[in-house]
Amino acid sequence: MLTLDQALAKAAEFALDLVEVSPMAKPPVCKIMDYGKFKYETKKKANEAKKKQTVVKLKEVKFRPKTEEHDYAFKVKAVREFLSEGNKARITVMFRGREITHREIGQAILTRISKELTEIAVVEQSARLEGRLLFMILAPNPRWVQSQKSKAQAQPSAPKPAAAAAAAPAAGATATAAPATPRADGEKEAAAAAAPTVPPPAAQPRPAEAAPKT
Repeated sequence: MLTLDQALAKAAEFALDLVEVSPMAKPPVCKIMDYGKFKYETKKKANEAKKKQTVVKLKEVKFRPKTEEHDYAFKVKAVREFLSEGNKARITVMFRGREITHREIGQAILTRISKELTEIAVVEQSARLEGRLLFMILAPNPRWVQSQKSKAQAQPSAPKPAAAAAAAPAAGATATAAPATPRADGEKEAAAAAAPTVPPPAAQPRPAEAAPKT
């Protein structure tokens, strides 16, 4: 056990910081460390944990008591995709006007959906009526999720594509340049006449040398 002055002197000796880790203890507990490095490592661990954390989203799909079969199949397919991604799905049946008097129609729709998706989903919250909305919440079936992970791990990794042999030409194959075609005498004379004549540079006068002092 050291006094505060002794602990500060010890930390200064090693060029480190004196950090209080248990202020409520009697006596308080301190630790000699590099506080900047400690903060950096703590932040790094928090970021790594955040990356590994799985964020589950709740997506809503709405039905009507008079939803046609084609729209029903399309929406159920969307719910299946949401669940396969690991998200939760809220299935809502909306009533308008006097449709609220036939709640059994909405209940039948929810029951049908839960039966069709019983392989990949479980009912997390059973059907509940709020105003003119009848809804339930589905979550991915843990057994189905585990089976999908097992299948993904069992599948061998795809083989890497072989290097394209056509891209590498043979070592001995080299391109040959075509021989230049000799010009006729008339073409040589015409080319010489067309070339501009550059006059020679004028001679620059040299500065006079100063006479030596006597």
